[in-house]
Amino acid sequence: MRLDERYVPYLQMARLYHLARLNDRWFRLDEPLVSAFVERWRPETHTFHMPLGLPVDGDYVSGCLTDFHLYIEGGRPAWQWFHELLGVLPPENQVQKFAVNYTWFQETFAECPDGADEETVRRFARAYIMMLLGTQLFADKSGNRIHIRWLPYVARLEEMGRYSWASAALAWLYRCS
Repeated sequence: MRLDERYVPYLQMARLYHLARLNDRWFRLDEPLVSAFVERWRPETHTFHMPLGLPVDGDYVSGCLTDFHLYIEGGRPAWQWFHELLGVLPPENQVQKFAVNYTWFQETFAECPDGADEETVRRFARAYIMMLLGTQLFADKSGNRIHIRWLPYVARLEEMGRYSWASAALAWLYRCS
């Protein structure tokens, strides 16, 4: 999935533009990127130093997943909200609980149509950001599903920049290790 220039204002609002620019293709082996990791390895801490341009200041990113269906926008069914925000529902065979197969996202939102109105561009930008969050910052162990926990954030694209995405990514990595 390529980065459509029409998504840039929304990615900038969300303060995720630097992350999106790291690689314009998803899951492609990038030899210079691997070399950059090697150069940034810190043996004393067993970590990489990689400035992603993610904000470390701001509101915390949270969301209770045990009662996710109630957490969504005042108890509205999660899939109804998904449809309102993205304009389409995935087929049942592409859904596992509250996660959607990445391939469905990629095929459905591969390219925003030329001449799309502003609402369509916003829908595609929301999908792009959900894929960015679900595969680059907060990937699950399968590596091929996008959780819809990000709906409350992409619903308010203009407010996404107020969150501390770097802190959330660090907490996620710590939790997954």
